[in-house]
Amino acid sequence: MRKIFIVGLSILCSQLSFSQINNKQEDSLNLRKLYDMSLLNGKSYQWLEHLSNDIGGRLSGSLDAQMAVEYTKKELETLGLDKVWLQPVMVPKWIRGAKEFAYIETAPGSTRNINITALGGSVSTPLGGAKAQVIEVQGIEDLARYGEEQIKGKIVFYNRPMRADLINTFEAYGGCVDQRYSGAAEAAKYGAIGVLVRSMNLRLDDFPHTGTMSYGELRPSQRIPAAAISTNDAEYLSSLLKIEKKAEVYFKLNSEQLPDVQSYNVIGEITGSQFPDEYIVVGGHLDSWDVGDGSHDDGAGVVQSMEVLRLLKESGIKPKRSIRVVLFMNEENGLRGGNKYAEVAVEKNENHIFALESDSGGFTPRGFSFEAKQDQFDQIAAWESLFKPYLIHYFELGHGGADIGPLKNGEIVLAGLVPDSQRYFDHHHSENDTFEHINKRELELGAATMASLIYLVDKYGISTNSGVSKL
Repeated sequence: MRKIFIVGLSILCSQLSFSQINNKQEDSLNLRKLYDMSLLNGKSYQWLEHLSNDIGGRLSGSLDAQMAVEYTKKELETLGLDKVWLQPVMVPKWIRGAKEFAYIETAPGSTRNINITALGGSVSTPLGGAKAQVIEVQGIEDLARYGEEQIKGKIVFYNRPMRADLINTFEAYGGCVDQRYSGAAEAAKYGAIGVLVRSMNLRLDDFPHTGTMSYGELRPSQRIPAAAISTNDAEYLSSLLKIEKKAEVYFKLNSEQLPDVQSYNVIGEITGSQFPDEYIVVGGHLDSWDVGDGSHDDGAGVVQSMEVLRLLKESGIKPKRSIRVVLFMNEENGLRGGNKYAEVAVEKNENHIFALESDSGGFTPRGFSFEAKQDQFDQIAAWESLFKPYLIHYFELGHGGADIGPLKNGEIVLAGLVPDSQRYFDHHHSENDTFEHINKRELELGAATMASLIYLVDKYGISTNSGVSKL
């Protein structure tokens, strides 16, 4: 009897091993198919060209944002998905107004123009503009060192740069973005009349980089105008202040905050053949800032996410689980789209098991970052060898993404595509974020990489606290 049991066990182990080999071979072939389709017959670049060149910057609440909603919905409908719909969401409507203007004055009639752009959400300057002496600080924590006596009535110039010695450029960004987000609110407490913030950019150039900012709890009457200054002009102003401490800056902003307006998340779905009540999401944000055309941030993520569903559909792969593409509205200045999607998911008691976001530019993909429990990450990391032929080596625990963040519930796995980020902040939130800076092949590689991960998650499921993963 013991001999029969051992022989039986040996046969079972052999069958399991053979099954694993067959699965790996099948997975390898399907990944190859997805990459081939994206590189040889992809649509992401074509979609992005229209989104960027024919529509342009897509600031929440704008006509261009609505045009983008209508365009992407129409394109998703051509893919033969099971469902395509719009999810209403109220979004803020902030407008920049006439182009900003600024100069440095060292003596009456002796001026030099500088490149600035209003930060998103900033109030306007007084009708005639704002003019004052400048005090340079190296960050919010530096304000207390000078105090109200030295700051009151002046323009605070935040000049802490992104750290060039950090290989992870998002870490460098995170190290100084607080001066952009909260700099005006904090400077106003010391009596400043306005702020200039060094652009979040590792390169020296003439492009000021906008981005969202907040006044916190300040009353409207206490709010002061805030603008980004290009890195070249920040360097010049800093050098000048060392020899001309009484130099003045004049700047004029024409921005305005209007009442919220209705916009939409754009959603498309392939309904799962076996487990339709398990949802996998892939997405990017449809809105962008208005100073460029938003090709890298986040037009690339939008079209890559659309391409994931197209590749799965046209490859003949029939997903077991329901796979949704979600094009989120209002990531840049409110996260209303991400919050609304998660809110509706909870209301409907939808079981989301995995969400993948692309919001780091359309550059060469390197891998993925995951917000997951260790056992879930170990399951996913076992697929890493399948991606090695495509030079995808980065599978790490970390951040998923802003728009999918509200879905976090202790069970769902959140993931972010990780492209090479060294050039991302050359373009981020600036006039330099335009379609001409998109590399077609890099964009298509990113789409195929995302589709490959979605394929594997759909096929094998994700482990949960109960230890059950539907297969």
